[in-house]
Amino acid sequence: MSSVDNAQQQLIAYLRTPLAIRERCDRIFTLATADQLQYFRCNLTKLEQVANYVIEVMQQHYPDFQIPFHSRWRHFEVGNVPRLQELDQKLAGFTPLQKAQTKFDLVIISVLLDAGAGSNWQYHEPETGLVFRRSEGLAVASFRMFCQGAFSSDPDLPWQVDAKGLQSLSAHDLAQGFQVSQTNPLIGIEGRLALLQRLGKAMVSLPQMFGKVNPRPGNLVNYLVNYLVNYQLLDKLQVTKGLHDSNFNLESCQDNQSWVKPLTDLQPLQEQPATCQPANLQPAKLQPATCELANLLSATNLFSTVLEGLGDIWPKRESIAGVNLGDVWQHSALKGDNYGSEYVPFHKLSQWLTYSLLEPLQELGLEITELDQLTSLAEYRNGGLCLDLGLLEVKDSAILQQSHLPSSEVIIEWRALTVSLLDQIAATIRQQLNLSATELPLVKVLQGGTWTAGRRIATQLRPGGSSPIQIDSDGTVF
Repeated sequence: MSSVDNAQQQLIAYLRTPLAIRERCDRIFTLATADQLQYFRCNLTKLEQVANYVIEVMQQHYPDFQIPFHSRWRHFEVGNVPRLQELDQKLAGFTPLQKAQTKFDLVIISVLLDAGAGSNWQYHEPETGLVFRRSEGLAVASFRMFCQGAFSSDPDLPWQVDAKGLQSLSAHDLAQGFQVSQTNPLIGIEGRLALLQRLGKAMVSLPQMFGKVNPRPGNLVNYLVNYLVNYQLLDKLQVTKGLHDSNFNLESCQDNQSWVKPLTDLQPLQEQPATCQPANLQPAKLQPATCELANLLSATNLFSTVLEGLGDIWPKRESIAGVNLGDVWQHSALKGDNYGSEYVPFHKLSQWLTYSLLEPLQELGLEITELDQLTSLAEYRNGGLCLDLGLLEVKDSAILQQSHLPSSEVIIEWRALTVSLLDQIAATIRQQLNLSATELPLVKVLQGGTWTAGRRIATQLRPGGSSPIQIDSDGTVF
């Protein structure tokens, strides 16, 4: 980023942190509580009612409260079909590292295809005869395409995603895989295809993260393991056998002072009063991990890796000095004296992907820390829950009758308030159940949880369970 000055670099780095998401959304929330937003107001007297509704859903779906993470892996099991068992059987001869790489390939491609499908699309699974819609339908369709080798350029290695396979994918291929027709339309098919093709291009341009010989999303596992273990715990993690990617440098793994490409541990840029200059944000190399701590991975560092690796694949909406910001938008009410104060980051798909990468890493032997540093997902199920149960109120009913672009301040306010309110809902639920944030982290509240509760109330209120606010989506946001 040689053309980016220091202030711009600081702002870009800040907007890529979970802290920025939470702080900027909380600023929108503060305006809402003072009734200073144009489109929404909050009715916090409904907070306990919403929390109780979510608890009821949790008790129904997880009576023992053994709640898994909110991730794409839950959707692969829809209909009580053991698809993950089917996948594990296919991977029976793989090493632990190869299994993790394959699961990264699958879940990354599936999450990127997971933006809203619309209410008129469905997927008929030939293997079971079952029909699925919306996010679960997209999950099953992408799972079947993956198993059929749709994203691989090598017929002998069908269960992978590689750059060449993505770049050669056509709209016809994707439409066929998702069973799209005039009578079965899928929102944003061209946008989804472009996203996958940009991923293929990005992987080629980042060989240090995705590999040189055969760039693929799964090589992020190598990148993380190289960084994390500081090259001392390969035997403990059982990944030394079958390291087939030439970019996984075992010689460098034996050098405590060398790094293949270290993650950047960004010290967050705290929000400052309008009269203050932004705090200095300097990237700092993580210190070599000790043998005892080398299998610890913070969720925030994983999130940073996702944003670093996938930052260039998103459509260029907002940018700073030519750097694509991704799922970041401007709200006029936040504009102040501080440089960049008007930007509101969400990074919904990137956080959804981060949550979905946790389980393959845990299976590999890594321990995930700082889970609650990530935020809730700024999407229509969580936002719909708040709106449908009266925690959020629109100031003009016409908002509910119109379709809105993701860049509109209606949608920006709705998404920001969703992030802040989900923190409060989670805290209220923990208080009601006498559980700590460690015992019931936000990622489990989402799964238990708010997402399912949002769908349930939507189904009760509207045919097909559609969003209370219509979004003019291109298939690349949420």
